[in-house]
Amino acid sequence: MTDALVGKNRADSLPKSWEPQTLEADIYQGWVDKGYFTADAGSDKPAYSIVLPPPNVTGQLHMGHALDHTLMDSLVRRKRMQGFEVLWLPGMDHAGIATQTKVEAMLKETEGKDRYDYGREEFIGRVWEWKEQYGGTITEQMRAIGDSVDWSREAFTMDDRLSRAVQTIFKMLYDEGMVYRDYRLVNWSPVLETAVSDIEVVYKDIEGELVSLRYGSLNDDEPHLVVATTRVETMLGDVAIAVHPEDERYKDLVGQEFDHPFRDDLKIKVIADDYVDMEFGSGAVKITPAHDPNDYEMGLRHNLDMPIIMDEKGFIADTGTQFDGMTREDARVKVREALAEQGRIVKEVRPYVHSVGHSERSGEAIEPRLSLQWFVKVEEMAKMSGDAIRQGDTTIHPESMEKRYFDWVDNMHDWTISRQLWWGHRIPIWYGPEGEVVCVGPDEEPPAGFEQDPDVLDTWFSSALWPFSTLGWPEKTPDLDKFYPTSVLVTAYDILFFWVARMMMFGTFAGKKTPEILGEGNDGRPQIPFRDLYLHGLVRDEKGRKMSKSLGNGINPMDWVEQFGADALRFALARGANPGVDLPIGEDNAQAARNFATKLYNATKFALLNGAAVGDLPARDELTDADRWILDRLEEVRSNVDTKLDDYQFAKANEDLYHFVWDELCDWYLEIAKTQIPRDGETTQGRNTQIVLGRVLDVVLRLLHPTMPFVTEVLWQALTEEVSITQAAWPTVEDTNGGATKDDVAARRIEDSIKLITELRRFRADQGVKPSQKVPGSLDFAAADLAGQEAMIRDIARVEAPGEDFESSASIEMRLSQTTLDVALDTSGTVDVAAERKRLEKDLKAAEKELETTSKKLQNEQFLANAPEAVVEKIRERQKVAQEESQRIAQRLEALK
Repeated sequence: MTDALVGKNRADSLPKSWEPQTLEADIYQGWVDKGYFTADAGSDKPAYSIVLPPPNVTGQLHMGHALDHTLMDSLVRRKRMQGFEVLWLPGMDHAGIATQTKVEAMLKETEGKDRYDYGREEFIGRVWEWKEQYGGTITEQMRAIGDSVDWSREAFTMDDRLSRAVQTIFKMLYDEGMVYRDYRLVNWSPVLETAVSDIEVVYKDIEGELVSLRYGSLNDDEPHLVVATTRVETMLGDVAIAVHPEDERYKDLVGQEFDHPFRDDLKIKVIADDYVDMEFGSGAVKITPAHDPNDYEMGLRHNLDMPIIMDEKGFIADTGTQFDGMTREDARVKVREALAEQGRIVKEVRPYVHSVGHSERSGEAIEPRLSLQWFVKVEEMAKMSGDAIRQGDTTIHPESMEKRYFDWVDNMHDWTISRQLWWGHRIPIWYGPEGEVVCVGPDEEPPAGFEQDPDVLDTWFSSALWPFSTLGWPEKTPDLDKFYPTSVLVTAYDILFFWVARMMMFGTFAGKKTPEILGEGNDGRPQIPFRDLYLHGLVRDEKGRKMSKSLGNGINPMDWVEQFGADALRFALARGANPGVDLPIGEDNAQAARNFATKLYNATKFALLNGAAVGDLPARDELTDADRWILDRLEEVRSNVDTKLDDYQFAKANEDLYHFVWDELCDWYLEIAKTQIPRDGETTQGRNTQIVLGRVLDVVLRLLHPTMPFVTEVLWQALTEEVSITQAAWPTVEDTNGGATKDDVAARRIEDSIKLITELRRFRADQGVKPSQKVPGSLDFAAADLAGQEAMIRDIARVEAPGEDFESSASIEMRLSQTTLDVALDTSGTVDVAAERKRLEKDLKAAEKELETTSKKLQNEQFLANAPEAVVEKIRERQKVAQEESQRIAQRLEALK
């Protein structure tokens, strides 16, 4: 059977067109069934490992996840092809607040009960039931986008093994004196009745009121001070008024005390503190240490009392006033009215817009509240995690993010780790009947008659152990020996503090305490959890805005998978992923990526129909200039892609591949190859070109596979008849041009040929010659050193050799690398002047309309101020093209007169 027939059979084995929705699921399941993603801890291959940032068990894949997963999958697929033993370990976070809230809402809706109707144990059982029934949504979505994770090692932060790790490190910290319990100011959610972390607080501008009230005498001639507040109900917990120590107006008042308007048990002491801005307002500030972060710090400095005035549900409590039992909102009104009755409202109450923190989960305003909580001392761990970066044990990509990291770890406050929930890792502290306190390890039993602390640990506590708890710590396991420390952590920069810094802290602490399990670090320093830290930006809409429900600009990545295919979603994201830089994206990006997948599919199928084959490359001197040129360009691209991927420059690597495939391989080499492969019979040159074409496609598909796994699998199997591209080797220089010196002469000839063909096509179009119509043309190929390219150029440009009766009707002058070439063409009789004028006039109107539209936008100052620079630049480019088109068409119309 001839190679052409073999190629045709392979092309016929492919579907008529690329329809990813019908193929991707089966392809993925085939990979999983064959164990292609299962890591072997006993392998002799070098290890490469990534732990998946665990999504919430309640979650669904959003665009940030899709970007995160695409980049990780690109890394691990490439490393497998490079011969590494790769582990990409998946799993989910139990998401304490989010999960408990969701289950409580479900039970309220379906059964009309809350958690207290069940009791703690039964309620936790219901949460586990919910997790088993509904908690797998995101894992199915991960399969749909092609995540090549090792499902056999899937982890969950509440698994027994991971719970053992949590209990172990808590006891280690406790025994070191690094865990303690104390009253501190925290973010309090009155609806959830628990402390929440900073990341679970969102700030909103709300319309409130500014109330100015008077402490001290109501007589202007006697000692008094005026303060202003947006939360007048908090005055029930006021214990001081602060003024600046250099404020001459109030120096005589410092140290005096005023009676509290409503409470006999409190005195309002006037104190001096540099924190106060004497130029702002009255220059006096009311101090409520138990309900305001700044006031709390001032209370510590001045050793002030800190009375708590609200209970866990946000109701006024324990003030001994008529306001006890009121909500915060009701008390705000009633306290103001009571102060007005006393004559203490100094100015008319006026509207005031200010930023207020709200619970991300339950929506209500967060209450800063003094609360008894468990804390971790972070000073020592923060220093170790900072030193790990400074001394090069872990490298941050991009380097510009180091400053943000150091700003956090060098100025970190002790971490609140307790939450007043039922779902989560319960704090392993037990209290005895005589006030005894015991921390119980994973292999210990609590003393009889002791009761366990009711709180659970912050979700970030368990996820901070993720890189090593998922590999078996505190046991010494083969997985830890092989895959720890992990190779790289990939995540968005916005959780650098909330998760990444905590992993570095716990990783270095565990490395210091258990080096026999986690291995020795560099020069005796503690082991680190990951060697590289790659931080990508946030995914935003095409206008650069944050995606949100209120704006209605969110994009569900699964919609794109359904509409365009997983490869298109992945390629659109990877092509825009620059380290540490936000990624604006819209449906146009997905459509362009889908078009690219289709282009690649059609090009490969076309190449197979033309006999493209995989085989040993012929000797260089047996190849045409075009063959040598494409192989040399392939090597340049391969080398650039390797360099950029090693530096996590995903956007640049994929952009190089996109332009090589579309602009050089598809637009030019495929066209040239057609002229070199005989339509009937076989020749040595034709056979060589078929092998080169097959080799180029083979390498391109392997280079694209990490980003576009599905279409490359289908095409590579058809091209090579091998089992799976996931098992193929990553391309090297031996696969491209064998390490040969670049043929600059061949490159020059092909680049000149391309320029010549492009100009001839443009000139023909300007003359109104149909693309399929050949015209005679005279040009000196020898003078341009293109004699060997003549047949190819004439074939592609549709320019015939001139006959004896050739007479030029048009000519163009073209500057090539070696000479200025005069080209004479005979286009007489090929153009319908009237029809051509009509077509050109229509095109001119369209170009002028585009020019007008883009010019108006670029003259709009509001558009220029608000639009991202990339969008503005695109409009400028459109304006430039429209301007050039208008001029070209006008000149052509003039020539037709």
